[in-house]
Amino acid sequence: MTDVATRTWDGMTIPVAGTYRLDQAHKRIGFLARHMMVSPVRGEFSEATAEISVAEDPLLSGVTATIQTASITTGSEDRDTHLKSADFLDVEHYPTLEYRSTGIQWKSTEDPIFYWARLRNHRFGGRGRGHNPPPQTDPGRFVLTGELTVKGITRAVDLQVNFGGARRDPYGQSIFGFSASAEINREDYGLLWNVALESGGVLVGRTVQIEIAGEAIHQA
Repeated sequence: MTDVATRTWDGMTIPVAGTYRLDQAHKRIGFLARHMMVSPVRGEFSEATAEISVAEDPLLSGVTATIQTASITTGSEDRDTHLKSADFLDVEHYPTLEYRSTGIQWKSTEDPIFYWARLRNHRFGGRGRGHNPPPQTDPGRFVLTGELTVKGITRAVDLQVNFGGARRDPYGQSIFGFSASAEINREDYGLLWNVALESGGVLVGRTVQIEIAGEAIHQA
């Protein structure tokens, strides 16, 4: 194990290059969907693995992840049984969900309204008139482009990633933390089951929000 757990990149402390694996004790692979068009229902997959390759150039890093579909839990046994059935995930024939990254970008986080306000102040401030100020980037936010496979169907999904920091843990391991989110349409993956409501709308929302949080540990 190297004596150096971190390095500096563009003013940010990041992990050293190498292979990292998702810490099973510090992870959440969650999701949120709407019930009856009004109430959010949260769930998660308790069994998942991920391998992250951190490159010397962080923007060349990548990740692959595998999620066990039968590990889905929402706090309701009846609902979980339905979600595992052929109406939804069909865990008997499709035991895993797969994600593979295809690229990573450092994210500009400036809201357009603040950009135009800053541009207006810049123009009328006298200095640098006629030159647009550059967009700002948040050193801890990235967009991870990739492909998600559900029930044998693969679609592009971009994860909005927040980098939580890197350090050495009390056991001498090099770790880093992160969270990520995305939004998908479940019908894009053949998860079509629903019930129309007499009052309008459907029983189960089509949009699913993905919520991920975890730590990754450097592999010697």
